[in-house]
Amino acid sequence: MKFRRREDVAERTAAFHFEKPAGFTFKAGQTLDLTLVNPPETDAEGNIRTFSIASAPSDPDLVVATRLRDTAFKRVLASMAPGTEVEADGPMGSFTLHRNAGKPGVFLAGGIGITPFRSMARAAAAEKLPHALWLFYSNNRPEDAAFLDDLRGLTAASPNFHFVPTMTDMARSARPWKGETGFIDREMLLRYLPALAGPIYYLAGPPGMVTAMRDMLAGAGVDEDDIRAEEFAGY
Repeated sequence: MKFRRREDVAERTAAFHFEKPAGFTFKAGQTLDLTLVNPPETDAEGNIRTFSIASAPSDPDLVVATRLRDTAFKRVLASMAPGTEVEADGPMGSFTLHRNAGKPGVFLAGGIGITPFRSMARAAAAEKLPHALWLFYSNNRPEDAAFLDDLRGLTAASPNFHFVPTMTDMARSARPWKGETGFIDREMLLRYLPALAGPIYYLAGPPGMVTAMRDMLAGAGVDEDDIRAEEFAGY
């Protein structure tokens, strides 16, 4: 699979566009394994990483996104020249949108956990799915929020998609902010959702955030069968 281009989507966060291999199909929300081929450097973490696909199945490129930590894999990825070949294995995973359009979907994302939800939201808009979807997206600052403007644009393209970004540390931001602040909690959800019971909830982000969201939903009486989660550790 050939690398096409890098796109900076937040501070220290980049999206990487690859040519989609012929015949490659996937469901929005799935993952793939990327393997660097003969990289110029490596370290103990190895040359393979699992990424959620951030693009929709109908998009021309395969897109993944990541925080740019100081590891050999991330350094090689960040400096990769267009045309560089990587190996891709997948798709994998069942963190995908439910079929029953009568049940709303509520996405609770933290940080780089936004990637599978960007894929799902773009796919829902492209396919004109009837599902009512809410995306609550928590970051420290707007500067840290990958795909923020992109997701705002989706609300115009899809009347069933509702986007609620929130910032938890605006004291460290240089940007103005008129949206929600503070952590995602029961009170915030109830400002936008008619009720907490009923939707299917999808949780993705750092392990601590995923645990807190699961506990919050369980404490609000949400059925465990209506909660699906994916953790993003070390990204």
